Amino acid sequence: MAKILMKGNEAFGKAAITAGCRHFFGYPITPQSELPEYLSRELPAIGGTFVQAESEVAAINMVYGAGGCGARVLTSSSSPGLALKQEGITYCAGAEVPCVILNVVRGGPGLGSIQPSQSDYFMCTRGGGDGDYRTPVYAPSSVQEACDMIQDAFDVAEVYRTPVLVLLDGMIGQMMEPVDFDRPRKQREIPAKDWATTGTKGERKPNIINSLYLSPEILEEHNYHLGRKYDLIEKEEVQVEMDRTEDAELVFVAYGTMARVVKNCVEDLREEGYKVGLIRPKTVWPYPYHAFDEIPACKDLFVIEMSMGQMVEDVKLGSNGRHNVHFYGRPGGMVPEPKEIVRRAKEIMGGVK
Repeated sequence: MAKILMKGNEAFGKAAITAGCRHFFGYPITPQSELPEYLSRELPAIGGTFVQAESEVAAINMVYGAGGCGARVLTSSSSPGLALKQEGITYCAGAEVPCVILNVVRGGPGLGSIQPSQSDYFMCTRGGGDGDYRTPVYAPSSVQEACDMIQDAFDVAEVYRTPVLVLLDGMIGQMMEPVDFDRPRKQREIPAKDWATTGTKGERKPNIINSLYLSPEILEEHNYHLGRKYDLIEKEEVQVEMDRTEDAELVFVAYGTMARVVKNCVEDLREEGYKVGLIRPKTVWPYPYHAFDEIPACKDLFVIEMSMGQMVEDVKLGSNGRHNVHFYGRPGGMVPEPKEIVRRAKEIMGGVK
């Protein structure tokens, strides 16, 4: 299939349909509103379901119901909207309901702004709901990669019976790029959905989708079961890109839109003789901690984020005291500029060569 020039938010909707999603429940919020607008046209045309719910809370509970029936289901929101969905997300995690959730991040806290940001890192990677749960979190840096990851996310959700988040930002959602929806991707064996509430038809015992366990012994064992699943996800699903890190004395760490900016900075600094590279986490949970074991020449890590510094905590965990960790970020919807990143990198490395 030839590439199609599409706005990010609309491309995300098409990627979900390509992955077999036929049900969307959501509520409009800038800067992701083009996504539900697109699906409101396209899903009914192919026999699917589109519901603009009365609130984000209602939408995530509709996801819980449809996902519990074994359907491939999507919801999307932006920052304060995702915060409202956290109770439903932890219900889905506790009940092991597969679903895919897109967060097109805007500046915060609170209502904040409608400009792009990366300030939801903690909420997405640490879990904003209650209990001992985790959710896989993809962090694409282009519209194409986002579409690839959205398609993978539906498979991962069903393989592990878990909610999966795709962490985007307003810039990726609003930009236009060419997208190929038929690129080869990892093929997974999807297990039978014998747990789904599809009606017994008099042929089996009823299935129950539930996250309530009144017996502490039973709830303890359920948590151990979830923990074993999360251990397997950490082993099998971590993704990272390493760019010119073999001899790098300073290694940038960035994800999403900021990784695109930093790649240009790496190119400029290399042309001036500076040995720099980039670690780009493509999943931010599970986080690629092992990448910090594979940068033998590195003295300094330089974390760049559109926030006050959230991923920097994972970088420090990965470094484990072996490197100097530096941070530069801009919050509230402001984007760090390449010239400032380059200037600060040079200062860390001892000035102009």
